[in-house]
Amino acid sequence: MISQRELFFQHLALPSRKPLALEIVSAEGIYMYDADGKRYTDLVSGVSVSNIGHRHPLVLKAINDQLDKYMHLMVYGKFIQTPQVQFAKKLADHLPESLNSTYFVNSGSEAVEGSLKLAKRFTGRSEIIAFKDAYHGATHGALSVMGEERLKQAFRPLLPNIRFLEFNNKKDLDAITSKTACVIVEPIQAEAGIILPQDDFLKELRKKCNLTGTLLIFDEIQMAFGRTGKLFCFEHYDVVPDILALAKGMGGGMPVGAFISSREIMHSISKNPELGHITTFGGHPVCCAAGLANLNVLTEGSLIEQVHTKGEIFHKALSNHSLIKEIRFKGMMIAVELENEDVANKLVQLFVKNGIVVDQFLFRPQAFRIAPPLVITEEEIAETCDLILKCFNELLLAET
Repeated sequence: MISQRELFFQHLALPSRKPLALEIVSAEGIYMYDADGKRYTDLVSGVSVSNIGHRHPLVLKAINDQLDKYMHLMVYGKFIQTPQVQFAKKLADHLPESLNSTYFVNSGSEAVEGSLKLAKRFTGRSEIIAFKDAYHGATHGALSVMGEERLKQAFRPLLPNIRFLEFNNKKDLDAITSKTACVIVEPIQAEAGIILPQDDFLKELRKKCNLTGTLLIFDEIQMAFGRTGKLFCFEHYDVVPDILALAKGMGGGMPVGAFISSREIMHSISKNPELGHITTFGGHPVCCAAGLANLNVLTEGSLIEQVHTKGEIFHKALSNHSLIKEIRFKGMMIAVELENEDVANKLVQLFVKNGIVVDQFLFRPQAFRIAPPLVITEEEIAETCDLILKCFNELLLAET
């Protein structure tokens, strides 16, 4: 009988020639289980998706309750649907007043697409500024503002009139002018290997955008919903964007994204022409019900308050090993920098062998990501760090 693995390679279009190809049959909390019953500690969380763990009971209940009422009814924005309304209200309750209007979409890429369109429509300008080593998604508009040529060169021509600056370089901010529609930035550069903003860089960026009438877009697709120790990453830096792009950890494991702005700015895509952005499945009621439950879990307990301490435990346990050059982190958004990509490749394989799943950063393959579900306990962190160190030492022994 043909195996699932064979069917996987025969019939699924794959983005990589070397997928990890673990056959996961169940997941719970911080653990995933393969077809042979082997347990893996998930240190990726689907790239910061499963922030409250796999199959959180309150998310499952919300999904089941909504399934008993209705699923898809109509394209987004035509009908009043309680899960969308309540989720948008709950988001507004936890955001500044200037971020009070939510447009639900399906993914992070679409959140970026909507954000760029909104900025161009509202300002009447066409120039977009992004940053080198930034990742914003893989659709044409999102790809256009990706700050890494290797992944985009085969798809040119892309959007015109885009400029790239150096992250954390305040002098580069002079490139922002009255011709600039928007600046899109990750407050922490994720796929570059967790590059933190330095020396009030984000505040200076905000000032420059204010001066030129440029809209500031924060792409918090990876870092929102508690990942950095705050519900939203911008809360660390005392800077509020004009448009906030969200996804990943937003839905408790279900696919949902959003771009959020003020009612004034958001209304510009509802006229001249109408349907300035439209989506069939954006804000799917089941996904919004899951997202609301996910947000309740994050905001009604102490989970986010524990994130910084848990990140510090990882840092303290791992930072002194000879294989590690540097650890950069904010909360449980952690990059472990190694000597080179070859070492990282070997370690990833050792991790899988020992029941740990990590991945390497797109633009910094010599570093690997630690981003477990936020529900991981301190005891589980200690066990996980022991396993990671075991793998480090196993590699050292194999190469001596």
